[in-house]
Amino acid sequence: MTRDEVFVKLNEIFQDVFDDEDINVTETTTAADVDGWDSLEHINLLVAIERGFGIRFTMGETTGLKNVGEMVDKIMAHLG
Repeated sequence: MTRDEVFVKLNEIFQDVFDDEDINVTETTTAADVDGWDSLEHINLLVAIERGFGIRFTMGETTGLKNVGEMVDKIMAHLG
């Protein structure tokens, strides 16, 4: 899966989790850029990403993420 393909799928997941079809995440998107992205929704988002990509994050992988680009890096690493 290419980085662009990950972004396409990730956008679908974000749109579903936040119930907003106008969301379009980029490398630099942060929680501050998405309405409703609080700590609870972050957990829901991570679970949806794990299910969508068939991966499992460790707690350490998710605690220091600064933006969606870093999240994509982690997804890509899991996809090998």
